[in-house]
Amino acid sequence: MAASRTESSGLTRRQFLPVLGAAAVAAAVPRTLAAAPGGQAGKPPTAEARFVYVGTYTAPGVPPGGTHPSTALGIYVFRMDPHDGDLTPIQLVTTDNPSFLALDPTLTHLYSTNENVGGRFSAYAIDHAHGTLSFINTQPSQGDFPAHLGVHPSGAYLLGTNYGTGNYPIYRILADGSIGPLTDNFQGVGNGTGPNPARQEGPHAHQILTDLDAGHVFGVDLGADKVNVWTLDLGAGVLVPNTVPFAPVASGSGPRHMAFHQSRKFAYVLDELASSITAFTYDPARGAMVWLQTISTLPAGFSGANTTAEIRIHPGGRFLYNTNRGHNSVAMFEIDPDTGKLRVIGWESTRGEWPRGMNIDPSGTFLYAANQNTDTIVVFNIDRANGKLKPTGAVVHTPTPVDVEFGSLA
Repeated sequence: MAASRTESSGLTRRQFLPVLGAAAVAAAVPRTLAAAPGGQAGKPPTAEARFVYVGTYTAPGVPPGGTHPSTALGIYVFRMDPHDGDLTPIQLVTTDNPSFLALDPTLTHLYSTNENVGGRFSAYAIDHAHGTLSFINTQPSQGDFPAHLGVHPSGAYLLGTNYGTGNYPIYRILADGSIGPLTDNFQGVGNGTGPNPARQEGPHAHQILTDLDAGHVFGVDLGADKVNVWTLDLGAGVLVPNTVPFAPVASGSGPRHMAFHQSRKFAYVLDELASSITAFTYDPARGAMVWLQTISTLPAGFSGANTTAEIRIHPGGRFLYNTNRGHNSVAMFEIDPDTGKLRVIGWESTRGEWPRGMNIDPSGTFLYAANQNTDTIVVFNIDRANGKLKPTGAVVHTPTPVDVEFGSLA
């Protein structure tokens, strides 16, 4: 489809607040590609002011089945207060359905999905001093409803997904940060690949990422109940099936996202349809995962409808968190450092509805829960001793928030 040029709006705080919903702008901070700042000897690292980028849905009905009316206009750029996690708005970049965002390893470029039928991926340059975005270019996603993207740690390739068509396109990133030519396009296969006829009638590529040392690439397929495993040919930009080509989850689980533990010994797959987490032992040399544990993300006795959305591991490696849409909570777990198994800590309300995105700032001080259907991002302090969450009182009023990502120090 023809690419529509994205426009950038530099707004003052007075102009920007009504767009955000007025009220007090507060929290939001997820993961960045930069390393967590170091603390003094014997002390945990402390939060630092950073630029923060929030992706949104700009229209109802996206993704398919969405009903929440949206007043969002694009990508929202903030500056984070390191003392309480509050956010000050800097810029709005107008574009359509930039649901998921990714930054390159140098934090000089940002990439977004444009989640539509006949989707796109778009590239932006980041002003290092001010955190603002400037549009570079956009490329067709080679499919429908691109749901996730990532930058290979080499910085050489953009890795993409298309939920609607179940494929994983790969693009070369050019010297100016623009999205270059398509180098590969792995197509998931099968019709009726899973037992849930409403959600698993075919392959649904939901996430693509590498392990922590970039030895292997992983494609999470909700429709096929498996995680594809590849290596990436860095010369040609081609995905090569791994010797162990995939890791399955239980039938009907509907895997959505995954995360790797800092020890390199464990991996955790978030099952959207089953509201569970499947833990694996991980062999980084072989890119092989062996089932370890499956644990519910919901409290015993909960009988309402629920799907999971996001999974994150605390920078310290001791705690794991996921969001529950329906139960409207963040589930908190402790990770056994020897076995990798999860132990439930408890559940914390997100103070809103349909928490889709969630992230932890690189210092591990704040957790941000993005409530898609109530237009808020709520910030929590993380207790480093027990992993429990406590709301700081900061609430960012951002229309239809989906993803929160960190940029460079502000």
